Amino acid sequence: MINSSIPIYLASKSPRRKKMLEIMGVSFKSLNVEMDEIISPNQSPVKNVKRIAREKCEFASKNIKQGIIIAADTIVVVDGTILGKPKNVKDAARILGLLSDRSHFVYTGFALLNKKSDKIFVDYSKTKVHFKKLTAKEIKKYINSGSPMDKAGAYGIQDDYGAIFVKKISGCYYNVLGFPVNKIYEGLKAII
Repeated sequence: MINSSIPIYLASKSPRRKKMLEIMGVSFKSLNVEMDEIISPNQSPVKNVKRIAREKCEFASKNIKQGIIIAADTIVVVDGTILGKPKNVKDAARILGLLSDRSHFVYTGFALLNKKSDKIFVDYSKTKVHFKKLTAKEIKKYINSGSPMDKAGAYGIQDDYGAIFVKKISGCYYNVLGFPVNKIYEGLKAII
């Protein structure tokens, strides 16, 4: 558990990220960070998620005088192509079709900033996920649930229906949720 007298802020409204911090026993306030998350085709997946997480963290820290800010960004990569959140229903179907019956990688970058000491910790986690073969009916049913629309790769491993798509993972399960708990915990200890 992280025992800190310094206020902690999560630069996210994600219910999944909030839940992970609660699991860690961290008291925090959630900040809504409205900024464009621009994927650069000239950067690797690792550089993209680390850069975006750092940008979110720095953006959120502008109005914080003292405290620790936590920000994260998650992407899905298949065949070297970065997949973010779907733009619409048609895009969600396309993305899920790409992931069907194959492996992909989930990358989450995160940034932790201690405003008092100006210490910053930026890192990432990578997990390999293998999907079963999806039928058109399964894809349509999942999209109709509305769940894929706010998630990188158009799925949530924690969803009641999305979970059945995943045959196996290699790496951190929590990373697929968008919040690699162990690495973030170690990062917090390093900057407090």
